[in-house]
Amino acid sequence: MKRLAPPPSSHTPWAWALWGGLLGALLALALFAPARWLARPLEAATGGHVLLEGARGTVWDGSGQVTLSGGPGSNDKSTLPGRARWQLQPGWGQLQVSVLADCCMAQAWTLELQPRWGGLQLRMNDVQSQWPAQLLAGLGTPWNTIRAEGLLTVSSQALTAQWSLGRLALQGQLQLDAQDMASRLSTLRPMGSYRFVVQGGEVPRLRLSTTQGPLQLSGSGQWTEGRLRFEGMATTGPESLDALANLLNIVGRRDGARSIIKVG
Repeated sequence: MKRLAPPPSSHTPWAWALWGGLLGALLALALFAPARWLARPLEAATGGHVLLEGARGTVWDGSGQVTLSGGPGSNDKSTLPGRARWQLQPGWGQLQVSVLADCCMAQAWTLELQPRWGGLQLRMNDVQSQWPAQLLAGLGTPWNTIRAEGLLTVSSQALTAQWSLGRLALQGQLQLDAQDMASRLSTLRPMGSYRFVVQGGEVPRLRLSTTQGPLQLSGSGQWTEGRLRFEGMATTGPESLDALANLLNIVGRRDGARSIIKVG
């Protein structure tokens, strides 16, 4: 009797080899994806205001030059001196991001991103960094007109932000100190030093104050229903009014020796 041949296997060696090759290629693509792939998502997430150029390395461990821009169609740009370096480390249910800018940071920013129901949570380590105010001109109007000069010190304390169903909840504090500020719109140098504080809570609040100088800035605001609402004032004494007149005309609605600032 003639023996029947067994049916052909659905898992022939070449099929296994093909699947193995595809899985290996996908793994290699994930592990060694070029750093330049981050450029477009970063630009889209910031509305075209932060650009990544000259990227090297991989998505997970790379570096590049960071440029501030006025957005799509704008010719205003300013590039940070040196390079910015980053590392992405996936973990169980979270992604840790470390960023270090050669020009301005002695310690890396470490961000922990965790998905939440209907949103995302971000936790940041306590850090301090210093940035030249001249970089703000790259963001376009009104910074390209003001042409600020001075030193910006950014510090955070127990900062945690959570987005859920389109709403922002903030814990901790973020502080910006603008020291010895000047502008091409005024001959007065420096005009003053200022402090801007974002304080977490059920409704995140903002506070602007003057630490020294003839140009006095003050104001307060809050972040509600996904929108920033801020009201403030810029004012000066009669002895400095002529030197600061152009700036007062730019920063808000002029009212005699003061300018009313309103956002939202």
